[in-house]
This record gives sequence, structure tokens and C-alpha cells, in this order.
Amino acid sequence: MNWLSDFIRPRVRSLVGEQKEVPDNLWTKCPSCEGMLFQRDLEENHNVCTHCNHHLRITVKERLALIFDDGKYETVSIPSVAHDPLKFKDRKKYADRLKETQSKTGLKDAITIAKGKIGGQKAVIAAFNFRFMGGSMGTAVGEGIVKAAEEAVKNKAAFITIPSSGGARMQEGVLSLMQMPRSIIAVEMVKDARLPYIVLLTDPTTGGVSASFAMVGDIHLAEPGSMIGFAGRRVIEETVRETLPDDFQTAEYLQEHGMVDMVVGRKDLHETLARLLGLLMNAPAKKAA
Repeated sequence: MNWLSDFIRPRVRSLVGEQKEVPDNLWTKCPSCEGMLFQRDLEENHNVCTHCNHHLRITVKERLALIFDDGKYETVSIPSVAHDPLKFKDRKKYADRLKETQSKTGLKDAITIAKGKIGGQKAVIAAFNFRFMGGSMGTAVGEGIVKAAEEAVKNKAAFITIPSSGGARMQEGVLSLMQMPRSIIAVEMVKDARLPYIVLLTDPTTGGVSASFAMVGDIHLAEPGSMIGFAGRRVIEETVRETLPDDFQTAEYLQEHGMVDMVVGRKDLHETLARLLGLLMNAPAKKAA
């Protein structure tokens, strides 16, 4: 008989209790201030840091629920397109990469189309998911923007795009670049119908997306601290041979220089959009119940 293992150890355990394993998803470190955030508090604050107000990325579902009245909306199917038209391959086949990403995200492609009401006003939203291949714009995304614009015109609704993208999808080559003028044509279709077109710029909005539909809105909103631009900072500095300001390509910098109309915190987003749509649609905005 071992008195240490048979008597002392059980006695100590009875006094201090069994040590429970702590789940590894209870805390999140803010990428800006590196403060530790309790996951439940972070979710209740719409994924905004309670220490420094840094806006962490959220899913498309969370964003749509935040924007639409009572979180209610209806999704619209994205038109089918040819997969891997160029038979592209780098480290792996593009077709395999696409299937893998679809399996991980549960999405057909990087864009989600939804329709509902904001402040009582009809609206159609085309939102990007950065988790789907960096929110890159390929033919499916181009078709999605066109479809969303057509849906807005058909329903006489406002059109809102929420880009979060690294730009064109390199695996589709020139076919991806062709979506830039197509997206502009889609936006013009909405404007010809005298319907509002609003862009909510989120982190990040870069490349061919920022060079097309993301910068031709009637009104440009942006989330605080979002990175918005075309080329990367290092490329620009090497081209102009100057050191750029620390806040270059942020939402606040672009607002100061006239490229963004309003920088809006996530908690104020629904109210701000409802007020704007009430003005632009020539009707008073109704508060959600």
C-alpha cells in the first residue's frame, strides 16, 4: 500500500477539487491593442473591441442580421457559371481549391445576395465573404452583382454593396478582370432606375473591387479602421518614392480626403442606413420594432 497515492493524493483532490479543462475559444486577442476579450462580450458588442473600438471581421450572416430590420431577410440564389474555365493550376487545381473552399464555408462563392427592409425601406444587399478565397471577384461574383442589381430594379429597392475583398481572382485571369466593367454596368442600371446605390466599405477593400463598383456609390460609408485602397502600401511607396502617412489607406484617412462620406461604427450602422434610405427613397424611415 502506498500512502502517498492512496491517502494523500485523494485528500488533496477533495480539498482543491478536480481541475477542469478551460475551452480554448473563451477568449480572443484584439489584433489592434492586443487586449484579451471575453468571447461572449465580444459577440454581444458585434465583434468590436471593448478596449480600443477596433472592428474585428464578422461573418456575412452576422452582418446581414445586424443591418436588416429585426434581422429578417431573404437570400437570392447566385446564377450558375462555368467552373474553372481556364483549367488553372498553381500548387493545386483551381477546381479542387474551389470545392475545398465551398466545403469549408458552406457557400457557393464569395458573394451573398439578400433582400429585405432597412428602416421600413426595401433594400437589396450584395455582401462579400473574405473567408471565401479572400473575397476575390471572379465570374460568379460578377454574375452575383448583376443579379443583385436586377433584383433591386425589379423590386424598386435600394442597392447596397458590402465589399470585403483582395481584388480580382487570379485563377480566372482576364475573365475576372471583365467583371469590373460588368459591375459598373450593373450599378448604372440601378442609377438609371433612379434608385439609391450605397457602398459600405469594410476591411479590406482593395484591388479590382476598389477600382470598380466599390467607388462609384451615391454614398460611401466605411467601418472604422478599414483598409481601403488599390495597390499595397509598399508598392505605392516604391513608385512615388515617398514615405506614406501611418494612417494611409484607412477609412478615416479616406474620409479626410473626400473619398468616404461617413465612417460609421457597427452599432450605429442600421440606424444610419435607415435614415439615409428614408431620405433617398423620399419616405420617412421607420424604426424597427
